[in-house]
Amino acid sequence: MNNISKYPVRDSWEILLERPTLEKKNLRNTVQKIFLKVRNEGDSALKEFSTKFDHVTIENFLVSAEEIELAITEVPAELKKAINQAKENIFKFHLVQKAEAEEIETTAGVVCWRESRAIEKVGLYIPGGTAPLFSTVLMLAVPAQIADCKELILCSPPQKDGSINPAILYTAKLCGITKIFKVGGAQAIAALTFGTESILKVDKIFGPGNQYVTQAKQLAMEYNVAIDLPAGPSEVLVIADETAIPEFCAADLLSQAEHGIDSQVIFISTDEEVFNETLKEIEQQLAELPRNEIAKSALENSRFILLKSIDEALEMSNFYAPEHLILSVENPRNYISKTTNAGSIFLGNYTPESAGDYASGTNHTLPTNGFAKNYSGVSLDSFVKKITIQEISKTGLKNIGKTIEIMAAAEGLDAHKNAVSLRLKSLQNGI
Repeated sequence: MNNISKYPVRDSWEILLERPTLEKKNLRNTVQKIFLKVRNEGDSALKEFSTKFDHVTIENFLVSAEEIELAITEVPAELKKAINQAKENIFKFHLVQKAEAEEIETTAGVVCWRESRAIEKVGLYIPGGTAPLFSTVLMLAVPAQIADCKELILCSPPQKDGSINPAILYTAKLCGITKIFKVGGAQAIAALTFGTESILKVDKIFGPGNQYVTQAKQLAMEYNVAIDLPAGPSEVLVIADETAIPEFCAADLLSQAEHGIDSQVIFISTDEEVFNETLKEIEQQLAELPRNEIAKSALENSRFILLKSIDEALEMSNFYAPEHLILSVENPRNYISKTTNAGSIFLGNYTPESAGDYASGTNHTLPTNGFAKNYSGVSLDSFVKKITIQEISKTGLKNIGKTIEIMAAAEGLDAHKNAVSLRLKSLQNGI
């Protein structure tokens, strides 16, 4: 491999850790044109784009109840059982995030609290493509259900026969989603942004996708539709010391490399023997993967780095801000507090990143492309908004009124001051 670096100096990290980008000229302009066409022509534009991009003719975008029931019979019992167990764990993890409102008396007579309200209409985008991500249905629909969102609209690109992958439909039905549409790509995001004859306009859009989908989500925000987070190509960073098991490290790296040719994996080791053995394991395991061509392309954009210490490795990881961070080191819990930028952390030799992708309970919709520096992954909070509430008694207004008057006057906002002054005067007059 020609992307191996041993003991790189700090000044070289920025160039060394550059993320891969697929060359897409005029990406924003292309997506903007799709948006405007969907906005102006609705379902007619969606049909045109389905023919152009998915190479399939779709007459009715809504998946019928009959299609869903038929799909359920096509999903193997063993897979249904696995999906059910994953759903149970994801439900448990997200349910405890539901906090009760707690009233705080900030000053005698001044009571403040905060309550959650579900975002009423949410759109869930589920990629199809080379890997139909039915697991993402769980990650998005389960917390949306717990939050009690009123409308859950799911869009997923059709397969060559015009259907949606049966596992996606089974999982959607399991999570209570009945409005499922056969539409993908930037045009699906546009439909959720503006609404069409078939598809309801939503308040917030969730889900990963390719660069077109990512650009479309960013564009949706310009039309006052919120998004979960910037979610681009998948990535993992593995830190390994002398206690790491090279076979496991290689498997974790390849698990992300197989996502797509623009995925990136970073391997950092402080032990040269583990480093070299992991590289050998990657070559051996790669040959056995059905998606080895995709993984091989991703590995060309990946990095394998030898450093002197775990502290230096963590500094590099925080600089990179990975979507997934695996700490294959001795006593990994000792390093949690030193990790400031990561979407999700996996501790020790027996915690594969795949567990978080599917069934441990944590959410796998995470910030990529360095956004772990300022974004969290999807959680129950992603599906609610917080409303602050306050109630002030007569005594409370007497206690903080003067403070408000002084501050308002200092800012030159006399009407603000007057709103308090009138009330204080009323209290002085015994009204």
